[in-house]
Amino acid sequence: MPRLYSVEHVWLDASTPDAATVGITAHAQEALGDVVFTDLPAPGTVLAAGQVAGVIESVKAAADLFAPASGEVLAINPAVQANPSLLNTDPLGAGWLFTVRLTAPAQLDALMDEAAYQAFCQ
Repeated sequence: MPRLYSVEHVWLDASTPDAATVGITAHAQEALGDVVFTDLPAPGTVLAAGQVAGVIESVKAAADLFAPASGEVLAINPAVQANPSLLNTDPLGAGWLFTVRLTAPAQLDALMDEAAYQAFCQ
């Protein structure tokens, strides 16, 4: 399954059946500027789609991080916790934020594919 996107500029990669990976988009990173801190959900946290899952702080602002789909947080990215600037350099790769076990996979239908997201950002 290709990467999917929410209107809150969060991406979700559900290409592995056991754990979907979540991060922010390059558009979100550009809007935030230099990220200096992340507050991510602890493993075991159960999130509902659209719920605030954490906070991302930059030199310009702090922004809520919204869960793109419901599920249980399995792990957070320790590299981002130690070095939040990874979100500045590689938000779609090494800057992933957390993995989640989806509890309502049908919610993925409400997310956008790459083309729809690019149109949304215009």
